[in-house]
Amino acid sequence: MWGGRFEGGPSAIMREINASIPFDKALWRQDIAASKAHVAMLGRQAIVSPEDAELIASGLDRVAAEYETSGVPENWDLEDIHMTTESRLAELIGPVAGRLHTGRSRNDQVATDFRLWVRDALDEADAGLKALQVALVTRAGEHADSIMPGFTHLQTAQPVTLGHHLMAYYEMAARDRSRFADARVRMNRSPRGAAALAGTGFPIDRAATAAALGFDGPTANSLDSVSDRDFALDYLMAASQCALHLSRLAEEFIIWASQPFGFVRLPDSLSTGSSIMPQKKNPDAAELVRGHAGRIIGCLTALMITMKGLPLAYSKDMQDDKPPVVEAAGLLTLCVAAMTGMVEATTFRTDRMRAAAELGYAPATDLADWLVRQAGIPFREAHHITGAAVKLAESRGAALDQLSIDDLKAIDARIDDRVYAALSVEASVAARVSHGGTAPGEVRKRVAEARGALGLG
Repeated sequence: MWGGRFEGGPSAIMREINASIPFDKALWRQDIAASKAHVAMLGRQAIVSPEDAELIASGLDRVAAEYETSGVPENWDLEDIHMTTESRLAELIGPVAGRLHTGRSRNDQVATDFRLWVRDALDEADAGLKALQVALVTRAGEHADSIMPGFTHLQTAQPVTLGHHLMAYYEMAARDRSRFADARVRMNRSPRGAAALAGTGFPIDRAATAAALGFDGPTANSLDSVSDRDFALDYLMAASQCALHLSRLAEEFIIWASQPFGFVRLPDSLSTGSSIMPQKKNPDAAELVRGHAGRIIGCLTALMITMKGLPLAYSKDMQDDKPPVVEAAGLLTLCVAAMTGMVEATTFRTDRMRAAAELGYAPATDLADWLVRQAGIPFREAHHITGAAVKLAESRGAALDQLSIDDLKAIDARIDDRVYAALSVEASVAARVSHGGTAPGEVRKRVAEARGALGLG
């Protein structure tokens, strides 16, 4: 491959450290597609003859068929997917295969192939997240009225509806999809034609090659074209944020499935048992989603550190760009699918949720709000009065609405019988009618908007 520059071949150590075929073989479809677009352009530009261009294209199709059937062979002497494909092409069609590399370098080859692979990963992430959103919206619609405790600091705060809670994760997934979409727009420029680093003297048509591969156009600077891995970092950054959201959702299901909560029954298909304790049903899928978030973030960190000090243009360090991205993409796909299945198939124990909402004095804020609205008391004073009521109820082991009117009047004479209408969890939830609030009507409104955005009607 290196021609006459070297008298001897690489050492065994150099051969092993230099070979990337074990992981960059994942790019074979993109490598074949980019090579076909390149040779078609070479033929149109009369850089190679039409006959040679046609022969090369048909040979690439034969190579692709072999890969599809038998996989990509791992010959470490050929180093990477690019030379593996070109070598097999030469075996199939002879010396004319050497014309394929006219006007290109492995530097712009890998930059193009990797962009195409990452673009596919972005599209896969978007499709998976849309499916998760559909699941969340569907279950939220079923539970727009189902009352549960809302938490801050994992302490009971105010009653909310389960539908409202699930729609919070719909919003997170929407932001994740927007990040993947933004990354796709930024990365959709073709490096093909930048060659090694300075462009080429052949009269190539970079715009035509870019269009054939679905790019919006060619990149503008040859040095940047072969050394840029921003697109991979953009993907990993979006994947890391998405993994954080999935981990939070997984943690909710883990907590809700525990016996002290008992808010959900997880599907058997996404749970495991114990080798010694027959009663156990462990939320292992959710725990692995939570754990995989750390691995995905680690992939981002690895590539950031690889890229942090590289001078222009290409350096061999950048061969280490693909393993973290491929690993993260595989993990993210699994995590999105696992949480989608969990949302779809989990049984929500709304009786336990409602009972928990009645504990912890969740309607306390509603008492303070009532004092502000009905008695004209400043909120800070109302907050103090309500705190005294909670203290009394707690001392008696009673809910706020179980205190007598005499008890409440003893705390503040301005309280009257109308207050009881505000102290139930149903009243508390129904009162939150502000835009984006937890009132069932607001939840249904948001579900309808989300269904429209998802094309569900």
